[in-house]
Amino acid sequence: MKVSIGQDSHKIDYENKEKKLILGGIEFEEDFSLLANSDGDVVLHALTNAISGITCKNILGNISDEMCRSGKKDSEEYLKEALKYLKEKIAHVSISIECQIPKINPKVEEMRKHIADILQIQENNVGITATTGEGLTEFGKGNGISVFACITVE
Repeated sequence: MKVSIGQDSHKIDYENKEKKLILGGIEFEEDFSLLANSDGDVVLHALTNAISGITCKNILGNISDEMCRSGKKDSEEYLKEALKYLKEKIAHVSISIECQIPKINPKVEEMRKHIADILQIQENNVGITATTGEGLTEFGKGNGISVFACITVE
């Protein structure tokens, strides 16, 4: 068995009203998005980084930048690229989201299902929790979103 942690964070962009907020591959109905070259899906970015921790093949950075320049801005594409290098079977994924906004809980089940579908695992092997961190960090104060993802493979 192997375990890996991935992390990502993005600042909230209150100016760009055209771009959608996407978390875990699911669109949130908010009037803000995240600052990023891609769609800014910090959940899928953290999960991609966790997989890179297993495979030792970093996707976010040079590879994702090149994909983005070629028009691929959907973070699901980066996650699928990371999965190409994963030889082990995914046993479980745990995702922890810190933010003041948006409210995550109403979309947790939809996010779990979507992530399970991408990873081709059962929904009960995808855990998602959310916290405001009691407003102690910039994320808890509403200035961004931070995500940690832990993956267990066998």
